[in-house]
Amino acid sequence: MVPSVVNIGCGAGFSGDRVDAAIPVAETLAKREGPKYLIFETLAERTLALAQKHRRKDPTHGYSPFLEDYIRPILKKCYETGIKIVSNFGAANPKGAAMKISEIADQLGCKNIKIAIVEGDDLLQVMSSRDIQNHPTIEGLEIGDNEVIAANVYLGARPIAEALSRGADVVVVGRCTDPALVLGPLVKEFGWSEDDWINLATGTMAGHLLECGGQVTGAYFADPGYKDVPDLANVGFPIAEVANDGSLIITKADNTGGLVSAQTVKEQLLYEIHDPENYFTADVILDISKVRVLEVGPDRVKVSGARGKQRPGTLKATVSIDGGWMGEAEMSYAGPNALKRAQLAIDVLKSRCRDIKTNNPIRFDIVGTMSVHSGDNEDTTNTHKYPDDGDYRIRIATCGHDKEIVERVNQEMLSLYCSGPAAGGGFRQHLTDQVQTASILVDRNKIVPKVHFLTDYA
Repeated sequence: MVPSVVNIGCGAGFSGDRVDAAIPVAETLAKREGPKYLIFETLAERTLALAQKHRRKDPTHGYSPFLEDYIRPILKKCYETGIKIVSNFGAANPKGAAMKISEIADQLGCKNIKIAIVEGDDLLQVMSSRDIQNHPTIEGLEIGDNEVIAANVYLGARPIAEALSRGADVVVVGRCTDPALVLGPLVKEFGWSEDDWINLATGTMAGHLLECGGQVTGAYFADPGYKDVPDLANVGFPIAEVANDGSLIITKADNTGGLVSAQTVKEQLLYEIHDPENYFTADVILDISKVRVLEVGPDRVKVSGARGKQRPGTLKATVSIDGGWMGEAEMSYAGPNALKRAQLAIDVLKSRCRDIKTNNPIRFDIVGTMSVHSGDNEDTTNTHKYPDDGDYRIRIATCGHDKEIVERVNQEMLSLYCSGPAAGGGFRQHLTDQVQTASILVDRNKIVPKVHFLTDYA
């Protein structure tokens, strides 16, 4: 029987999001009738690149480092109340993530829980590194001859729907489109066909509204005096009530802070949308240009009018390549004449770094002046409009494949303790190995997603 409404809540909008946000969402969903789902979106391109780096160091790792923090508080509640969990916790190691969830389930007494794994996003399984390098880059850095550490395709909603139709209580995905986490459950519940472009557009729009967690319920929206948000410290994460008539309502977890308004929904609706008439996903090209947004009650906003076009013949893939090393170091200057001392410190650093042989730029910033919006990293002299007395932090940063050079740049900041202006303090430095990303498009016919259950590996 096709349900009239499907309830889908979001427990995280990025890797590192609030680990307690899913608890009130699960408690709210548990009281709802009909199908109910809880999604966790934790996989930005940068996050996947870092996961690939961790898996290279330890093959048992490479899934979300926050997985246990998110899952443990809500898994038993979800299992006992029929809330299905769909997540991209898998990152570079979906099987590892599923095994960790199974371990937690055993500890919590969730007997016979069915955990599905969606695989097939690993492009290196179907294409050589050289073939990948020959694809033109559409975003990010040029791949060139750089070593391809990993390449992952954005899968769509169909394999998620298949896993749920086969009885999964938890679905773990690696790389997929963010809206697919929501669209997959809707395809399963409503039985939408692969060419039902209007409904697929509605489901994709619902996924886009939920994917960033609290952004649609007042978080990242708040701007005191202009856009006030009540109790932001306890902002409630969103829940979508999706109907089979092409409409949906965005609300939030009960007894939480934040707000859902026409304005919060419109801001999230436009988030990362380059062309409102043509938002490309693996399942459909979404057109939100005629969408209607209407407040229908306190913290309840109805969204309708999504339109869809035939899905593209290609899929986007994230290619991770060796990025060498990044170094950054900081020092603070505070009190009378602090800005002048900070500027002198920058001048000393620039002079010292002229002798360092590197093809990579070295960035110099005075945090508290133009460190965010400055268009010229070399220009830290136009600071006359800032007060001399105050609290300023200087920063130097560079990157490159020669670790010794990157370390030497950091060392120049450290030397300011005794060889720089008066009263520098609070030195901090970081040296990290980097994975850089590029995006390419691949023929979707080369990609064959597969659904496995954890018991299949026993």
